[in-house]
Amino acid sequence: MGLQEVVDNLRGELNALERELKVDIPKKIEEARGLGDLSENAEYHAIKERQGFVQARIASLKQRIASLSAIDPRSVPQDRVGFGSVVHLLDSDSGEDRVVKLVTPEESNGEKGWVSIASPIGRGLVGRQQGEEVRIQTPGGVKAYEVTKIITLHEQKDPFSA
Repeated sequence: MGLQEVVDNLRGELNALERELKVDIPKKIEEARGLGDLSENAEYHAIKERQGFVQARIASLKQRIASLSAIDPRSVPQDRVGFGSVVHLLDSDSGEDRVVKLVTPEESNGEKGWVSIASPIGRGLVGRQQGEEVRIQTPGGVKAYEVTKIITLHEQKDPFSA
């Protein structure tokens, strides 16, 4: 999934939630009001709680879409690890090789080696260059890696697909 697909998916969710907020929820509130006393009306309280959740999610989606839309490929470094980079790592303890790609949080997938740029590993790798050693705090303790190879966003054939 590429960056544009992530934005499109978020916009789809946003549109569905806005429709729910403007059409479905008001209809359900009116139906619940028709059932009588609002102070003891469980349906009314449940739909009002859903309304609050939907409003908060809409605000969050709008903010996320704006921040993802602002990513300018020209601002991604060409000589060090940044968004979209494929990074080859050598585990200093085990000697095992590991390859990760830094992606948006929405795209992260451990099985594929797609690591969120906002995760501890992602934050620890950003700005690093080939040959550097990096120590990253993980849930299992501190891990030490050597950055053995970097393929930046600019060097990839189709950079916005993971």
